[in-house]
Amino acid sequence: MIVRVESLDDPRLDAYARLTEVQLRSKLEPAQGIFIAESDKVVKRALAGGMEPLSLLMEEKWLPVMQPVIDDMTQRFPDAPAFVAPEGELRKLTGYELTRGALGAFRRPPLPTVADVCAGARRVAVLEDITNHTNVGAIFRSAAALGIDAVLVTPSCYDPLYRRAVRVSMGTVFQVPWTRIGDADVPNRPGCGTWSDEGIAELHEHGFTCAAMALSDDSMTPDELNALLAAREAASGTPAKLALLFGTEGEGLSPATIARCDHTVRIPMAHGVDSLNVAASSAVAFYAFRQLSQLER
Repeated sequence: MIVRVESLDDPRLDAYARLTEVQLRSKLEPAQGIFIAESDKVVKRALAGGMEPLSLLMEEKWLPVMQPVIDDMTQRFPDAPAFVAPEGELRKLTGYELTRGALGAFRRPPLPTVADVCAGARRVAVLEDITNHTNVGAIFRSAAALGIDAVLVTPSCYDPLYRRAVRVSMGTVFQVPWTRIGDADVPNRPGCGTWSDEGIAELHEHGFTCAAMALSDDSMTPDELNALLAAREAASGTPAKLALLFGTEGEGLSPATIARCDHTVRIPMAHGVDSLNVAASSAVAFYAFRQLSQLER
């Protein structure tokens, strides 16, 4: 259903023009709020991932490109309008040039349990207290590309459905199953690893070997851990399952979390470089442990 509007002052466009991220997260009841998807590709992936649209917003020249998306949305969600506004009005939106002409407001889905997300998974990524939306989005994009089965984020980790994280992920946040791990009601200051007391125990209950991506005196290389996991799998006949844990920018994983993991893994580097950005290191680790990928079997 196409609806033309003349101004961003239209209250039906509040989600795009006036609500902050905090307000978006709590806008709807009993649902958990709203998130915004930017660009035609991200909107398409959100719909393909089963997200429920509340509306779309675009300028006139994007109608031909978006028409199949609008038709699909109208068939599945007949009450969701596709707003069309003048280009001059849309350019008043902060960051509009990054949206490639199309945006979507979607209802936030309820988060699944860790057990549901990990069911059947062989490789999962755990993001501890990562406080940069760009890195969160980039990790999801690498996780999707390299066959990671699920992503778990700690209570203090930034929101994967934050607008920038969704944009950087190119919508892959809707393709990789994810949820939060750790008790959100327990005080958890970033860098303290409070979540891991119960969180790593839960991963162990689901059969995962937990590997902390960190520098330490007893760390091993990915090749060494791959060999160890392969030997265990051959001896037990049980498929190996690996949880890769990544820490926040600068400080990395908390000492408490590293201590609770089964192994510490480092990425060998040259030229005196001692660390990589967490988004880059996650991509390297995902590739290094590809032998466990469902895609390889």
